[in-house]
Amino acid sequence: MLPGLCAFGLVRPSIVPGIISTFVPTNPFRFTMIDIGRMNTLIARRITSVGFYLGDPDTDAGDPADDILLPRKYVPDSLSVGDFIEVFVYKDYDERPIATTLTPHILRDEFAPLPVAAVSPVGAFLEWGLEKHLLVPYREQSRPLQVGEWCVAYMYLDEETNRLVASTKVNRFLDDDVSDLLENDPVDLLAYEITDLGVNVIINDRYKGLLYHSEIFRSVAVGDRMPGFIKRVRDDGLVDVSLQPIGFQKVEPSAQVILDALKARKGFLPLTDHSDPQAIYKMLEMSKKTFKKAIGTLYKERKIVLQKDGIALV
Repeated sequence: MLPGLCAFGLVRPSIVPGIISTFVPTNPFRFTMIDIGRMNTLIARRITSVGFYLGDPDTDAGDPADDILLPRKYVPDSLSVGDFIEVFVYKDYDERPIATTLTPHILRDEFAPLPVAAVSPVGAFLEWGLEKHLLVPYREQSRPLQVGEWCVAYMYLDEETNRLVASTKVNRFLDDDVSDLLENDPVDLLAYEITDLGVNVIINDRYKGLLYHSEIFRSVAVGDRMPGFIKRVRDDGLVDVSLQPIGFQKVEPSAQVILDALKARKGFLPLTDHSDPQAIYKMLEMSKKTFKKAIGTLYKERKIVLQKDGIALV
């Protein structure tokens, strides 16, 4: 086993002196109003030498064992007993609930791109913004993870162990009911897998979609977030997406982009039907196919003239 690793994360002897010895063990199943793995607004119940103990403001102060420690290193100077504070609640390396004012890169029941920090006999560990790394057990890896690579993971609370774990088998956490998606809807895309056909993406952090290689006019890597549009919802429930609006709706705004670019560059753009797609995207942020449709529209409307080395305003 790697140095500093326990069965469920990276071990640090203590956050501040005395935390481990003075923190009262609690039953992890007792917390019903405090969400493990999410941001919580809690009330400062009492202060000790190791930090503040926080409680659920919607319940009366009861058993001190139900309170959660906010270690001294995370306590704001202005915090006093009775104040409310927003914290993230997770499990320390002894699997006891603990609070932090750090904001993690992923919350429970969400997807996020994260780098692999370490690999051990129990699985891979992801860097997610906290001192204790996030475990991806081998059974939850869609393929073996390597240190230094990025992956898209889903974090959930394991019902059997009551521990936060991550999974790169994202397909099983996606919604199969795509009836809410309509053609040409603007959506948020998160690339999670590169295939021979294209890039598998998560649509609006909920559905699976496919961005074909032929539709891509910029570099796309695993973990990239980007705006997109629904291209087609198939009868079998599969969803094709595009980085640009489809059909006639994309010609008008694209034509206006070209007109604005022409005006900003003294009426001339060094782009033609034969220009490299990357050159078109770099200058106009549109695909070559869209560019050709747009200049066709502008030419028919007699707003531009086509030259050997570019296009110019009439």
